[in-house]
Amino acid sequence: MNLFGYYGMGFYGFDPTYYLVIIGMIITVIAQVNVNSTMKKYSKIGTQYGLTGEDVSNRILNNAGIRNVSVERVKGEYTDHYDPRSKVLRLSSAVHDSTSITAIGVAAHEVGHAIQDQQNYTFLRIRSALVPVASFGSSAGFFSVILGIILSFPGLITLGIIVFSGTVLFQVVTLPVEFNASSRALKNLRQMYLMDGNELKMAKKVLRAAALTYVAAAATTILTLLRLVLLSRGSNRD
Repeated sequence: MNLFGYYGMGFYGFDPTYYLVIIGMIITVIAQVNVNSTMKKYSKIGTQYGLTGEDVSNRILNNAGIRNVSVERVKGEYTDHYDPRSKVLRLSSAVHDSTSITAIGVAAHEVGHAIQDQQNYTFLRIRSALVPVASFGSSAGFFSVILGIILSFPGLITLGIIVFSGTVLFQVVTLPVEFNASSRALKNLRQMYLMDGNELKMAKKVLRAAALTYVAAAATTILTLLRLVLLSRGSNRD
């Protein structure tokens, strides 16, 4: 078969599956612009109690009875995360030392992951198990499909799609993990009176914007899988 001629990857036309790539890029850009603008907006508004991201993290951890998780400051922007292996909650300087709505919301969200870990939250366990699969599948799966098409080797194409499906599954499982962590964050902020009603509304907007980036990532990955399937069907018809 002539892959380059059939799919327009060379000089003979336009590959219609590129539209899926473009749609994915648009979704990603919109989500990223939204989260950046939302976080920037509420990073300029402080909370009435003047607690930092570190303060809030430690208070929620103590309230949850978690004594084996430490809170550390790390460099970078949007580098905030919970490491279940080392039991460390890592917060960027902009979150660790800030008293803003954004900082408190993000810090409480990351503590939500620590609580998930403590309670053996099912989807967190599944996502952790899928990390190596997703890391391998994101590049190897796509490469395997393209190579299989070029070599006219259906088995390699099928293998690539299966491998890449692991990445899709990882992205999909990530959604309940992130939404649940945000739900726990807002619940703790409200029940522990760490924010008033108006501040909670603003924090909810921050966490919703952040969650939409994960929705965008899942949608983009699904679109990529769909593209691989369409490419494989096209090669079979040729």
